[in-house]
Amino acid sequence: MAGWTTLVQAETLAVALNRADLMVLDCRYTLLDQNAGEQAYLTSHLPGAAYAHLERDLADMTPSGDGRHPWPTVAQMVDRLSRWGIGPTTQVIAYDDGDGAIAARLWFLLRALGHQKVAVLDGGWARWTALGLPVSSSPASTAGQLRAQYDAAQLAFDSVRLFDADGVEAHLHTGGMLIDARAAPRFRGEEEPLDRVAGHVPGATNRPYSQNLVEGRFKTPMQLAEEFRALLGEKSAADVVAMCGSGVTACHNLLAMERAGFKGAGLYTGSWSGWISDVSRPIAIGT
Repeated sequence: MAGWTTLVQAETLAVALNRADLMVLDCRYTLLDQNAGEQAYLTSHLPGAAYAHLERDLADMTPSGDGRHPWPTVAQMVDRLSRWGIGPTTQVIAYDDGDGAIAARLWFLLRALGHQKVAVLDGGWARWTALGLPVSSSPASTAGQLRAQYDAAQLAFDSVRLFDADGVEAHLHTGGMLIDARAAPRFRGEEEPLDRVAGHVPGATNRPYSQNLVEGRFKTPMQLAEEFRALLGEKSAADVVAMCGSGVTACHNLLAMERAGFKGAGLYTGSWSGWISDVSRPIAIGT
């Protein structure tokens, strides 16, 4: 079975929850209260779902990391995957409160590890509950599954798709495209609620990730293809690197691009928070 590799609809997932090869991960999280998502999970979640915390599970928050949500190591991800009972053939479904931004981070983490069968629940928790689909308050049971199904020594992230600041500078210098997923006022430097400096990387193009959505769900592949074709012009997905504030919501653009048929774009893992960690790097203001 090829599996779901970009999005899955709530109605489709609802009839597949008992599949033995399925693992659902609840990624609800908010910057304003970092425990709120986990508390919401403990109260109610999709049946059988485990919880994935953005900072504990989907980032490396050690002091040596780059940016607000540094990219984790392979060993860290293998540890998490083993704890969740996820192996190379597991169909993984990620969801969050609705727009898919945190779930898309998990999607791209697994994709960068070479795991193909991973998708985001379109509309997330908001649409699932709006449809009156089943929920549970019982923690996920992975008894008998907690084993090293992946071997960290045999895995590596796809280095072609992961960029640091130097890689981004070289990418722009050779004519590559850098797409920033932050809201337009942040990109223009008119406001900055999270990082100490406002603005954007010189040469970047702004596409707020919210533009991928209509009423909380992803636009159709045809709509997304038309919009990204207009944005990229003659460039291909391989010419694109995505960024945002900390390497999280940028993954939403990567998911939307793949949904539209533009596969192979990269991610600036440190993103804006990593860029401004070096005060010598240039900053642009305005459009």
